[in-house]
Amino acid sequence: MKKEMVAIVDENDNIIGEEEKIKAHQEGKLHRAFSIFVFNSKGQMLIQKRAKEKYHSGGLWTNTCCSHPRPGEPIEKAAHRKLKEEMGFDCEIKEIFSFIYKVKFDNGLFENEYDHVFLGKFDGKPMPDSTEVEDWMFIDLDELKKDIKNNPEKYTHWFKIALNELSKVKV
Repeated sequence: MKKEMVAIVDENDNIIGEEEKIKAHQEGKLHRAFSIFVFNSKGQMLIQKRAKEKYHSGGLWTNTCCSHPRPGEPIEKAAHRKLKEEMGFDCEIKEIFSFIYKVKFDNGLFENEYDHVFLGKFDGKPMPDSTEVEDWMFIDLDELKKDIKNNPEKYTHWFKIALNELSKVKV
Protein backbone atom coordinates (compact mmCIF):
# COMPACT_ATOMS: atom_id res chain seq x y z
CA MET A 1 0.00 0.00 0.00
CA LYS A 2 1.31 3.43 -0.95
CA LYS A 3 2.17 5.68 1.99
CA GLU A 4 -0.09 8.70 2.37
CA MET A 5 1.91 11.92 2.16
CA VAL A 6 1.12 15.41 3.47
CA ALA A 7 2.48 18.86 2.60
CA ILE A 8 4.71 20.33 5.32
CA VAL A 9 4.20 24.11 5.52
CA ASP A 10 5.51 27.14 7.39
CA GLU A 11 3.36 29.54 9.45
CA ASN A 12 2.38 31.36 6.22
CA ASP A 13 1.21 28.14 4.52
CA ASN A 14 4.20 28.03 2.17
CA ILE A 15 5.10 24.45 1.29
CA ILE A 16 8.55 23.59 2.62
CA GLY A 17 8.49 19.83 2.10
CA GLU A 18 6.45 16.68 2.37
CA GLU A 19 6.26 13.86 4.86
CA GLU A 20 4.51 10.56 5.35
CA LYS A 21 1.23 11.39 7.16
CA ILE A 22 1.74 9.29 10.28
CA LYS A 23 5.35 10.49 10.68
CA ALA A 24 4.20 14.13 10.45
CA HIS A 25 1.73 13.38 13.26
CA GLN A 26 4.36 11.55 15.33
CA GLU A 27 6.86 14.40 15.01
CA GLY A 28 4.35 17.25 15.25
CA LYS A 29 5.34 18.86 11.95
CA LEU A 30 3.11 21.71 10.75
CA HIS A 31 1.18 20.43 7.74
CA ARG A 32 -1.65 21.52 5.49
CA ALA A 33 -5.18 20.33 6.24
CA PHE A 34 -8.78 21.28 5.56
CA SER A 35 -12.08 21.14 7.42
CA ILE A 36 -15.47 21.24 5.69
CA PHE A 37 -18.63 22.49 7.38
CA VAL A 38 -21.81 21.61 5.49
CA PHE A 39 -25.24 23.00 6.37
CA ASN A 40 -28.69 22.09 5.07
CA SER A 41 -31.32 24.62 3.99
CA LYS A 42 -32.73 24.62 7.57
CA GLY A 43 -29.39 25.95 8.84
CA GLN A 44 -28.48 22.67 10.55
CA MET A 45 -24.87 21.50 10.47
CA LEU A 46 -23.94 18.04 9.22
CA ILE A 47 -21.57 16.48 11.75
CA GLN A 48 -19.98 13.06 11.80
CA LYS A 49 -18.73 10.67 14.46
CA ARG A 50 -15.28 9.44 13.50
CA ALA A 51 -14.80 5.69 13.25
CA LYS A 52 -13.27 4.25 16.42
CA GLU A 53 -10.39 2.77 14.40
CA LYS A 54 -9.06 6.18 13.27
CA TYR A 55 -5.43 6.83 14.25
CA HIS A 56 -6.53 9.61 16.58
CA SER A 57 -9.80 11.08 17.85
CA GLY A 58 -11.71 7.89 17.00
CA GLY A 59 -15.30 7.84 18.24
CA LEU A 60 -15.47 11.64 18.59
CA TRP A 61 -17.93 13.97 16.86
CA THR A 62 -16.54 16.50 14.41
CA ASN A 63 -17.36 18.65 11.39
CA THR A 64 -18.70 17.18 8.15
CA CYS A 65 -15.32 16.19 6.74
CA CYS A 66 -11.65 16.90 7.33
CA SER A 67 -8.41 15.62 5.88
CA HIS A 68 -5.16 16.61 4.17
CA PRO A 69 -4.47 17.52 0.55
CA ARG A 70 -1.83 15.39 -1.10
CA PRO A 71 1.42 17.23 -1.92
CA GLY A 72 0.79 19.24 -5.09
CA GLU A 73 -2.99 18.76 -4.92
CA PRO A 74 -4.99 22.00 -4.83
CA ILE A 75 -6.78 22.32 -1.47
CA GLU A 76 -10.28 22.79 -2.88
CA LYS A 77 -9.84 19.79 -5.22
CA ALA A 78 -8.71 17.69 -2.23
CA ALA A 79 -11.71 18.86 -0.21
CA HIS A 80 -14.12 17.76 -2.94
CA ARG A 81 -12.29 14.43 -3.34
CA LYS A 82 -12.40 13.66 0.37
CA LEU A 83 -16.03 14.77 0.78
CA LYS A 84 -16.99 12.21 -1.88
CA GLU A 85 -14.72 9.47 -0.45
CA GLU A 86 -15.66 9.97 3.19
CA MET A 87 -19.28 11.18 3.14
CA GLY A 88 -20.47 9.87 -0.23
CA PHE A 89 -21.58 13.19 -1.73
CA ASP A 90 -20.19 16.41 -3.14
CA CYS A 91 -21.47 19.99 -3.07
CA GLU A 92 -20.32 23.50 -3.80
CA ILE A 93 -17.87 24.73 -1.17
CA LYS A 94 -16.15 28.02 -0.47
CA GLU A 95 -13.06 28.66 1.66
CA ILE A 96 -13.94 31.14 4.42
CA PHE A 97 -10.88 31.26 6.71
CA SER A 98 -7.84 29.34 7.93
CA PHE A 99 -6.11 28.87 11.27
CA ILE A 100 -3.22 27.03 12.90
CA TYR A 101 -3.64 24.77 15.89
CA LYS A 102 -1.49 22.25 17.72
CA VAL A 103 -2.57 19.57 20.18
CA LYS A 104 -0.88 16.47 21.60
CA PHE A 105 -3.03 13.37 22.01
CA ASP A 106 -2.87 10.74 24.74
CA ASN A 107 -1.42 8.25 22.22
CA GLY A 108 1.62 10.51 21.65
CA LEU A 109 0.54 11.80 18.23
CA PHE A 110 0.24 15.50 17.43
CA GLU A 111 -2.07 17.55 15.29
CA ASN A 112 -0.11 20.57 14.12
CA GLU A 113 -2.10 21.88 11.22
CA TYR A 114 -2.58 24.86 8.99
CA ASP A 115 -6.32 24.23 8.55
CA HIS A 116 -8.28 25.70 5.63
CA VAL A 117 -11.99 25.88 6.48
CA PHE A 118 -14.64 25.42 3.79
CA LEU A 119 -18.39 25.98 3.93
CA GLY A 120 -21.01 24.19 1.84
CA LYS A 121 -24.74 23.40 1.54
CA PHE A 122 -26.36 20.00 1.07
CA ASP A 123 -29.90 18.73 1.69
CA GLY A 124 -29.47 15.09 0.75
CA LYS A 125 -28.61 11.99 2.73
CA PRO A 126 -24.88 11.24 3.10
CA MET A 127 -23.62 7.75 2.30
CA PRO A 128 -20.47 7.67 4.47
CA ASP A 129 -17.60 5.21 4.27
CA SER A 130 -17.93 3.09 7.42
CA THR A 131 -14.14 2.82 7.78
CA GLU A 132 -14.06 6.61 8.24
CA VAL A 133 -17.43 7.50 9.75
CA GLU A 134 -19.33 5.69 12.49
CA ASP A 135 -22.40 7.96 12.55
CA TRP A 136 -23.69 11.31 11.30
CA MET A 137 -26.49 13.78 11.92
CA PHE A 138 -27.81 17.22 11.04
CA ILE A 139 -27.98 19.34 14.20
CA ASP A 140 -29.13 22.85 15.10
CA LEU A 141 -26.21 25.11 16.00
CA ASP A 142 -27.66 26.15 19.37
CA GLU A 143 -28.14 22.52 20.37
CA LEU A 144 -24.61 21.65 19.17
CA LYS A 145 -22.97 24.53 21.05
CA LYS A 146 -24.87 23.60 24.22
CA ASP A 147 -23.74 19.97 23.98
CA ILE A 148 -20.12 20.99 23.33
CA LYS A 149 -20.23 23.20 26.43
CA ASN A 150 -21.69 20.36 28.55
CA ASN A 151 -19.73 17.48 26.98
CA PRO A 152 -16.54 18.85 25.38
CA GLU A 153 -14.83 15.45 25.55
CA LYS A 154 -17.26 14.11 22.90
CA TYR A 155 -15.84 16.44 20.21
CA THR A 156 -12.54 16.78 18.36
CA HIS A 157 -10.13 19.57 19.32
CA TRP A 158 -10.05 21.21 15.88
CA PHE A 159 -13.84 21.13 15.57
CA LYS A 160 -14.30 23.14 18.77
CA ILE A 161 -11.69 25.69 17.65
CA ALA A 162 -13.02 26.00 14.08
CA LEU A 163 -16.65 26.21 15.23
CA ASN A 164 -15.73 29.06 17.56
CA GLU A 165 -13.94 30.85 14.70
CA LEU A 166 -16.84 30.14 12.33
CA SER A 167 -19.24 31.94 14.66
CA LYS A 168 -17.10 35.11 14.26
CA VAL A 169 -17.24 35.05 10.44
CA LYS A 170 -20.08 36.55 8.43
CA VAL A 171 -20.94 33.99 5.78
